Amino acid sequence: MTSPIVHSWRLLSWGRTLARHGALTGIERDPNTPAPLRRLARIARLGARVPAQPRYADAFQAIGPAAIKLGQTLATRPDLVGEDATRDLLRLQDQLPSVPYEIIREAMRAGLGRDLDTLFSRIEETPVGAASIAQVHRAVTTDGRQVAVKVLRPGVEEEFTRAIDTYQWAAAQLEGMSIEARRLRPRLTIENFRRWTLRELNFRREAASASELAESMTAEPDFVVPAVDWARSTAKVLTIEWIDGIKLSDRAALIAAGYDLPKLAQTLVRAFLRQAIAEGFFHADMHQGNLFALPGNKIAAIDFGIMGRIDRRARVWLAEILYGLITGNYKRVAEIHFEAGYVPSHHNVAEFATALRAVGEPMRGLPVKDMSIGMMLDGLFSITRDFDMVTQPHLLLLQKTMVMVEGVATGLDPDINLWHTAAPFVTEWIRTELGPEAALADRLILDFKTLAGLPDLVRRIEARYPAPGGEPPAPPLKEIEVVRIGGWRYALVAALSAAAGVGAALAVLH
Repeated sequence: MTSPIVHSWRLLSWGRTLARHGALTGIERDPNTPAPLRRLARIARLGARVPAQPRYADAFQAIGPAAIKLGQTLATRPDLVGEDATRDLLRLQDQLPSVPYEIIREAMRAGLGRDLDTLFSRIEETPVGAASIAQVHRAVTTDGRQVAVKVLRPGVEEEFTRAIDTYQWAAAQLEGMSIEARRLRPRLTIENFRRWTLRELNFRREAASASELAESMTAEPDFVVPAVDWARSTAKVLTIEWIDGIKLSDRAALIAAGYDLPKLAQTLVRAFLRQAIAEGFFHADMHQGNLFALPGNKIAAIDFGIMGRIDRRARVWLAEILYGLITGNYKRVAEIHFEAGYVPSHHNVAEFATALRAVGEPMRGLPVKDMSIGMMLDGLFSITRDFDMVTQPHLLLLQKTMVMVEGVATGLDPDINLWHTAAPFVTEWIRTELGPEAALADRLILDFKTLAGLPDLVRRIEARYPAPGGEPPAPPLKEIEVVRIGGWRYALVAALSAAAGVGAALAVLH
């Protein structure tokens, strides 16, 4: 177990880096920051030259790979780190200096457990991307296919283990400082971060995620997921089909190539809605660097290390919330929050509906250049404290991805209205999933499952209550109070000895 002194030293070192980039200014100024944490922030910046404009993303990049991933997680928590920090942290896209090819080649050979010449005819030494966890090299397989080979950085697992250990310790200390800190549930945020990171460090999981997403997106042929080369993939090396397209971040190149940018934006929004609402399994890192335009105005995605999953009940609530905000039915949106348990029952539904109206009504009907989902989420977070809303960890990745998708879509088409783009899909899904036909189908399926389970239920009842055997039922016995006092066994022995002889007494003692 790591000692508190080691944790404190690490935090002080990281705090100094954050202070030099002005990243602790918001903590000091926020009135909801616990007083002990505010004092620690002041100590960390002693002697540091603090810039006027905080550079949160630069600070996390300076600390290292684990901090970059933590920063990406905190970008989902404007309620925890503030709106300005959230917007800046969205710049974190894992661009790091690459590891020398000689080291990566050895890691690739060790990860695959085979001589690379038996798998690839050529591997480009210059990486096409270097991130906090891995770097990617273009290669050609022995059977002539163009592929991308993603290799885990040597030593990254140990670095993340040390960092997460300290993050967990710090989150526990923070929760002990105030009730408000406990409401924001920082320990749960770090636990989610730990689980996401463990999945991201295992490339077999990433390969499985890519494969699952490809199957679930067959209804959206304009959204492409590259095929996994399972024969050349392990827990530390991932080989997938090479995507030869134009990054969605390169607007000028897209226009020069003749792409329909508004159509690309609509395709992206629809693909995200399909993943999040219809399938409940979505790509949770859809920034511009992970998305490419392909001929025919198609979009391809890469990097499936961070994926989100939502169960059907939460997806129904989400769809109804979006539909209610689109149509202005704030009363129904408020009711859903109470039904889902997002708002404690001691609050008033009508009052919460009024608070939602204050957030949503000014934005309805406006183009994204004048309003945004990010602005709406900021408004929603501002009322969480008033209504004692506890953070919902299962929705954090979704909120982050919604803001990210919005940013990419508006980069393609500044005039896109996400409400209008989402409305047809959400409306159709609600009609299909919650309409009378769907309700009847769900009831029939439930009743059939109940009937099918009756034989097994009867067998379990018979096992619990077997038929009587050959022995007749015992007569009812009188209840007699048992007195437990010292020496009772010897008194019983004496009584039995007098009544039935020594044999009975020995039997009791035995």
